[in-house]
Amino acid sequence: MLKRFIAYYRPHRVMFFFDMLASFLVSLIGMVYPVMTRTMLNDLIPNRRFRMIVITGAGLLLVYALRMGLQFFIQYYGHMIGVGMQAQMRTDMFRKLETLPYSYFDNHETGKIMSRMTNDLMDISELAHHGPENLFISGVMIVGAFTYLSTIDWLLTLIVFTCVPLLVVVARVMSTRMRAAFMETRKSMAVINSAVESSISGIRVTKAFTNTAEESRKFEAGNSSFVEARKHSYKAMAQFHSSTAFITDIFNVIVLIAGGIFLYNGRISFGDYSAFVVSINLFIGPVMTLINFVEQYQNGVTGFQRFLEIMDEEPEIESPDARPLQNVKGDIVFDHVSFSYDAAKEVVRDISLEIRKGQKVALVGPSGGGKTTLCHLIPRFYRYESGLLSIDGNDINGVTLDSLRKNIGIVQQDVFLFDGTIGENILYGRPGATREEMELAAKRAHIDEFVATLPDGYDTRIGERGVKLSGGQKQRLSIARVFLKDPAILILDEATSALDNTTEILIQTALDELCRGRTTLVVAHRLSTVKNADRIVVVSEGRITEEGTHEELMALGGTYASLYALQFRESDLIA
Repeated sequence: MLKRFIAYYRPHRVMFFFDMLASFLVSLIGMVYPVMTRTMLNDLIPNRRFRMIVITGAGLLLVYALRMGLQFFIQYYGHMIGVGMQAQMRTDMFRKLETLPYSYFDNHETGKIMSRMTNDLMDISELAHHGPENLFISGVMIVGAFTYLSTIDWLLTLIVFTCVPLLVVVARVMSTRMRAAFMETRKSMAVINSAVESSISGIRVTKAFTNTAEESRKFEAGNSSFVEARKHSYKAMAQFHSSTAFITDIFNVIVLIAGGIFLYNGRISFGDYSAFVVSINLFIGPVMTLINFVEQYQNGVTGFQRFLEIMDEEPEIESPDARPLQNVKGDIVFDHVSFSYDAAKEVVRDISLEIRKGQKVALVGPSGGGKTTLCHLIPRFYRYESGLLSIDGNDINGVTLDSLRKNIGIVQQDVFLFDGTIGENILYGRPGATREEMELAAKRAHIDEFVATLPDGYDTRIGERGVKLSGGQKQRLSIARVFLKDPAILILDEATSALDNTTEILIQTALDELCRGRTTLVVAHRLSTVKNADRIVVVSEGRITEEGTHEELMALGGTYASLYALQFRESDLIA
């Protein structure tokens, strides 16, 4: 773990060197005052050398002015090193997240991921700056203090330093407790962030169902968990600080007693004793810095561990010799394909299905039967487990993911739009497209007339997830996005099921044009929208139970005929 952490210093090694050099100089300057104090007490004051007293004071002032400049350099540029490392880690994490499979996001909440990208990386940044600096300065100061104190009286110095092993043991034991407690705090903080993200995203649903109290209850449950975790971490921290502070206080007691005895016996002079009392802070100060650093270290280490958990996740698998999928026609073949999200239950069971270029095939059947999962296997959102799934005779496991997905367009019931303008969301289908191409896609999706009524036209901002648009407008925007992408294969997953009849007719017109000349899979519960499909496939419990045209399946009198009759009976009752 340490090696991976150090690797992030490499782009900043020059500035890091100067940061450490400045820290070294600050450490040396810190030793000037006790040395001058001893000189004052033993020489300048007793010998009444007034001129040298003034010169020494002026020199000390200049040295402190230099230290001020060095400390500015350390605080500013040192922190910028930490920020640079934090930014690189954030970039690496984001790029890693982009490579992870769908299954990862099925099992990890957005708020918890965001907690790792913000809170955890902030603590890592602080550790990256203060860690080496504190260790280096404290190390130099402790060695320098020991050397200087030994010049005053080596025996008294050894007596004082006998407490160091005890301090090390206590710090080691207490810091282990702190690390475990801080990790629990991280986890509970992630739970809170996840709850807040979920509640804010669903605020309209919360208000519609007047469930503010319920959301508050869920938030408070996470908040209470955080308070409890914090209580344990602060208890461990309090034990650490109180124990180590007590031991450092012992240093002063030893200096007071042992030094007093040495002074009483005439082993040292009053000036040396006074200088030793002042100089002991050269040792105690760095020790306290290291003690305080332990808390920051635990925060940073636990944050880096959580960062590495994401970085070590297995990305989407792509064969080393994967080749680009080119000149796609759209012939799709499922040959005894099976898939399960977990070992307990297969969602797709031994499916065999052939879809020829340009065909429109509808997948219908009960909810949870595996229709959407079957569609998700084609762009390899999930990797099938057995059998063979091919496009134009190419096993999709043997082609590059980018080339595969560039040739597949998806229109879903739950449209996701980004917080930006209408034009930016359409251009997401093909970022390099011209404005003319973007506007043509909007026209083909029948959203151009709506855009023309807006003061800012295609530059109109639509809000988070397109909150300023109606359901039909969102759907047409997503269709325009796919028109611009111009894929050979099209997947329509319940694309019109949530719309009113008037809007559905308008969007169905756009979809019919979108489907023209493309291999199309349509997942639909509303069977009236798929009557004209080239083939209708009934999927139930992960298997294909019926297959044929609308007329053939109606004549068969099986599941499809029953579902169709039931829907029309419901329509008649509503009418």
